[in-house]
Amino acid sequence: MIRLSRPFAGALLTAVVLTAAAVPAAAATSGSTAVRTGAATVGQSVATAAAPASVAAARPSNGKVLYDRISGGQGTLKVKNGTKYDAMITLVRGKTKAVSLYVRANSTASYKEVRDGTYRVYFTSGYRFSTSKKRFARSATYQRFDRSLAFRTTSTSSTIWTLTLNPVKNGNARTTRINPGDFPG
Repeated sequence: MIRLSRPFAGALLTAVVLTAAAVPAAAATSGSTAVRTGAATVGQSVATAAAPASVAAARPSNGKVLYDRISGGQGTLKVKNGTKYDAMITLVRGKTKAVSLYVRANSTASYKEVRDGTYRVYFTSGYRFSTSKKRFARSATYQRFDRSLAFRTTSTSSTIWTLTLNPVKNGNARTTRINPGDFPG
């Protein structure tokens, strides 16, 4: 077994593990193939936006995919939300929204079909989510990771990124507050 680490500016890497066995990426499951794993944590700087309370709808289930234009890949995005707020994480490739994943407060969710490419990560959090507007009606915050996440698949490996939305000791991912209108809703 070979252990490698790949620097990701502003992120805390957990591990990179390559196995000796060559397992085709298409047949691999978590733990049975070589993976590159990165973890990022989010700081506490946030922007606040108000929305009318009347837009709130039923709360989506944890891990619900709210938008999907990239399924079919082998990469995995795992999101740990240790905050008291629900969150929606959105990956953007180029200028095109690729996927949005809903993660409930104090929960973990994964999206396991990320296609190869480099993605910007945006997230919003708050209370009373409107599924029609893709916005939180109360205590909404909007942020973007300063660095992108790269997903790559080979015949023996696929990428797994783990993002942690609550502050973590020694976490160093940088985020930028954004205006609600700049969020790729």
